[in-house]
Amino acid sequence: MQIRYFLALSLLPQLVLANDANTATVESSQCVIEPPVKPYVPLYDLDSPADLERISIISDSSKAQMGKQAQFSGDVSFSQGGRNISADEAILDQEAEELAANGNLVFQDELFTVTADSLVAKMRSNSATLLGAQYWLHGQQIHGDANKLEITKENNLLLSETNFTTCPADNPAWLLEADKIKIDSTEEWGEIWDAKLQIGGVPVMYIPYMTIPVSDKRKSGFLFPSFSTSTTNGVEFAVPYYWNIAPEFDLTFTPNYMSARGLYTKTEFRYLAGEKQQGQLNFEFLPDDDKLTNSPNRYLYHWEHSGAIDKNWRVLANYTDVSDNNYFNDLNSDVQRATDNQLTRIGEISYFEENWDISGRVQDIKVLGEEEKPYQVMPQFTFNYRAPEYWNGFDINLMSEVTNFSHQDSEYSTATRLHIEPSISYPIHGPAGSLTSEVKLLQTNYWQDDNSNLANSTLDDTVNRTLPQVRIHGQINFERFTDYFNTNYRQTLEPQFQYLYVGYEDQSNIGIYDTAQLQEDYNGLFRERRFSGLDRIADANQFTLGLTTKLFDEQNKEIFKFSLGQILYLEDSRVGINDVNGSADTFVQENTSNSALAAELSTQLYADWFLSGSIQYDAKESENKKSELTVDYRPGKNKLLQASYRYVPDLLNTNTNESVDIKQVGFRGAWPINDNLYLVGNWYYDLNESRSVETYTGFQYESCCWAVRLSYHYRIKTNYVDEDNPVNDTRELFESGVYLNFVIKGLGGSGPLGVSDMLDDGLFNYRKPLYLKN
Repeated sequence: MQIRYFLALSLLPQLVLANDANTATVESSQCVIEPPVKPYVPLYDLDSPADLERISIISDSSKAQMGKQAQFSGDVSFSQGGRNISADEAILDQEAEELAANGNLVFQDELFTVTADSLVAKMRSNSATLLGAQYWLHGQQIHGDANKLEITKENNLLLSETNFTTCPADNPAWLLEADKIKIDSTEEWGEIWDAKLQIGGVPVMYIPYMTIPVSDKRKSGFLFPSFSTSTTNGVEFAVPYYWNIAPEFDLTFTPNYMSARGLYTKTEFRYLAGEKQQGQLNFEFLPDDDKLTNSPNRYLYHWEHSGAIDKNWRVLANYTDVSDNNYFNDLNSDVQRATDNQLTRIGEISYFEENWDISGRVQDIKVLGEEEKPYQVMPQFTFNYRAPEYWNGFDINLMSEVTNFSHQDSEYSTATRLHIEPSISYPIHGPAGSLTSEVKLLQTNYWQDDNSNLANSTLDDTVNRTLPQVRIHGQINFERFTDYFNTNYRQTLEPQFQYLYVGYEDQSNIGIYDTAQLQEDYNGLFRERRFSGLDRIADANQFTLGLTTKLFDEQNKEIFKFSLGQILYLEDSRVGINDVNGSADTFVQENTSNSALAAELSTQLYADWFLSGSIQYDAKESENKKSELTVDYRPGKNKLLQASYRYVPDLLNTNTNESVDIKQVGFRGAWPINDNLYLVGNWYYDLNESRSVETYTGFQYESCCWAVRLSYHYRIKTNYVDEDNPVNDTRELFESGVYLNFVIKGLGGSGPLGVSDMLDDGLFNYRKPLYLKN
């Protein structure tokens, strides 16, 4: 059990990256805090230098002495450039070029609005001093009071004996009082001296100096520290430092002291490489983990890069490495979650033209907790050519690759594979349906070095495999207008069929380098292959029959979809996949007249009730091969009740090398108690083991200026065997914790993202049915 407390008072500024698709939807309460007067609209075109210097004064009455003073009274409005001053009365000293105003005083420009008791403005230096001021920053929720407010010629704000908040003025949940505040309009950051933070009118913290953002602009400096305590890590204290190196670079360094483990440091460097490339580097380090006996240094390296060199060239790189298998289980990494057990390392460069592309790549995958290591792709080159409607409606395509497979362990076989796959197809498409006929030639050559030294190994040094493939796929579209339960619908009926023929060749003389069994769901029935990769291409002589029906309402939204299909084998497939790398003494054989029935359903049952499910059922053996079912009740925003069931047989347990069945039920819910208070929870139960595998309950209160979340977690842990970790046997199977998050908005923090991230905060993320309306 662990209990954590966070006081999140700042948010790391975001480096805006090109083509960033990882934007989140924020569901939070927002206040609309507006100044008590309407925004000022300049009278002239401010793009003109002459108009910027022009002074306009409007009042009910005035009297003036030439070259000395002018007095104005009654709805006085003084404008110069983008600034405006309105007051009951004003005196303009022409000799000193100074304006004094008072009485219902309002000062406005494009950045802020200020009301005050009195004002003295110096027109020569374009500065002003206001006493007894109240201010509002445009485009922000920030507002407050100041005994004295100065506007400099650089358009900066200097406030003395002041305060500010982002809460409504009549009931500020938090208030920051300060001796002095400076807001830099160019840097868009504020500096605060001698500040006291009040929450609910009670002083809770003294801050001698701090900086805060008043926009999304980045600035170097210390971010607010975080505190936590737990039985696993002890007392934790972290102080992040953010370094805004340049517009294209930034770095965050976070020393995190854990009394039970030691000093854990995290460094993140982000960069933009031109307008279309971006990347980041991470380094995390914990020397001599005090919680582990004879622990080596624990570390993480991570680099990712992606983007376009120009309109044709694309680059991609991703590399991650950790010191031990349980790194993500024990430490709160910024790179991956504890449920991730595969580290992909890839480098790729590609060139694209309209009709062809070429690429080169290297790839390595590190699987945590498994002794057997995947093959490395070192390297792979691909060339693809496309010629649609090349001749009389015929399409010509060519897919080719040459791949070298290497292995870190010398006792494994290695190979070079050349594959060329030309095809000719004739597609016919129309509103009534489609028919595509395709012929392929699958030509593959292997050059293998058998290093396994197995007596029963049958790998050949060279292999020449030539397989013909014929595929005919057709679909017919029927539709009609009908009504169910006194509601009008448009119903479609979409039968489809496929004939697939792939020639047979004994492939037991080929090693398994990048091939695995594919999932046999409804869409998988119409695939050309039973296996991923190219080391096994299963022979086929089969028909696939499928049927889909859909219902659309009067707004043309899909509210029902059902699909059912099956493969009918004319001949048994004789090609299977090896159980052991480098050995071909066993393989799986298909000896059945048809495949499992595959069915999928997605529907809006009634009003706010939704049902989705799928099943793969072996009618010959009367056996459920896989199934899942989900029922959703979604009556409105942030309102959800969900029940789910899933069954997956014969999954391999990598720790015991035994097959296990997964049979689980789950319940998930999210419900607003009122406009600001939400309750979210989920519970998943393993029917085979008769135990809970995850429980999550969370309350969140969020207003426009602060938020608090209290949550409880209980989940199964993924503990891997690790030769470098001598205390594996003492690791707990389950972990639990109580977490309290408190956020003050406006001091750099945006708070919890809302209900959506609470639904995703666990092992099982929420997924609502596709294609169906909310």
